[in-house]
Parts: sequence; C-alpha cells; structure tokens
Amino acid sequence: MKALNLFIRYRLPLGIILLLGGIALGASVGWWEATILLVLAIICLVTHFMFGPMRLVQEAVEAGDIETAMAMMNTIKFPKLLYKPIQSVYYFMQSNLAMYNKDLDKAEASIRQSIKSGSPMKEYEGMQYFQLGTIAYQKNDLKEADSNLKKAVRMGLPDKENTAAALLTLASIAMSRRDFKTAKDFFRRAKAQKPTTAQIVSQIKEMDKYISRMPG
Repeated sequence: MKALNLFIRYRLPLGIILLLGGIALGASVGWWEATILLVLAIICLVTHFMFGPMRLVQEAVEAGDIETAMAMMNTIKFPKLLYKPIQSVYYFMQSNLAMYNKDLDKAEASIRQSIKSGSPMKEYEGMQYFQLGTIAYQKNDLKEADSNLKKAVRMGLPDKENTAAALLTLASIAMSRRDFKTAKDFFRRAKAQKPTTAQIVSQIKEMDKYISRMPG
C-alpha cells in the first residue's frame, strides 16, 4: 500500500526521468535498448494525467487532513485530461473542499462539473444531487434545494446517514412552506432510517419538538 502511494505521489518526476533516460539511451546506444525505459515512462506519465492523485486525496479526507487533501488537489493542473469517472470524483472532492472553506459559489460550480462529467455509479450520482441540493439550501434557494434533494432520494444514496440528512432537509423546507403533512412524512421517513451520526440524531430530536405540535 505504501509503495503504491509513493508511486502515485512521485510518478510524474519518475516518468520524466525515465523518458529523458530512454531518449539518451536511444540516441547513444539504440532505440531497441531504450524500449523498456520509454514504456515505463509512458506508463508513469499516462497514469499521472489520467488518474491523478485522487487515491491520496481520498485518504487525506478520510483522515481529516484537509490541508494535505487540498495540496494534492492543487497538483492536478489539467483536470480535463483525467479519465471521465476520475474527473467526476475530482470535481466532487473539489466541491467538498470548497464547502469546507464556505465558498458556496465554487462548490456549486464544481459539483455541476462533476455531474456533467458523469457518475461512476448510481449511488454516487445521488450524492452529486444531494450535494447540489445542500448547497442550494445553504444559499437559501429553497426551490432548487427541494428539487435536487428529492432527485437525490429517488436515485438513492449510499447510506442511511445521507438519506436521513436529505429527508430532514426536505422536511425543513416543507415546514417553511407550512406544508405540514409533507413535512411530517419526510420526518417520519428520516427517523425510519435510524441514523446514528450524532449531528443527525440531534437534528431529529430538535425537529421532533416542532413536528409533534404541527396540525395535519
């Protein structure tokens, strides 16, 4: 695992060194003798530009090391060259990091780029629209938030925590519109997910105080 991470981190300079070495060997000795170096150089360079360091970015985010994640993201100079599913993940992660920095405009632009790039799996597509809906909600665009969060729930989200979060936000939007029947339905569905994340559990307890007093 460590060897793979080292390869991912240093494959660009390694590829350049191998390429220069291959060219020098080919010019001085023969191109047949330089074949192995040139092939290895191509592998390093192609994989660097097609896949980038997204594995390292993901590991940094999971470890809570946002600074390292951002630094690794900044090494990707040509995101349009990334393999399409990887490109989608790149823009998704860029959106997450922008939200962390409270840059909602950049977060929205990035997640729209992620959607445009396609999705590697159906649940991931649901997360894209969940992200878009969450951004709209934070920008107080309730109509856009409602539309995208409903789409995310229909497509399916990867776990009960995200599903509960989406349903709670939809319940909150319905409450703001005084659509109490719909709010209660979304709230009931959110509770049925039985989430365990402390923040979501707290939101459910807080919202329960208001839901129980609603008519309808």
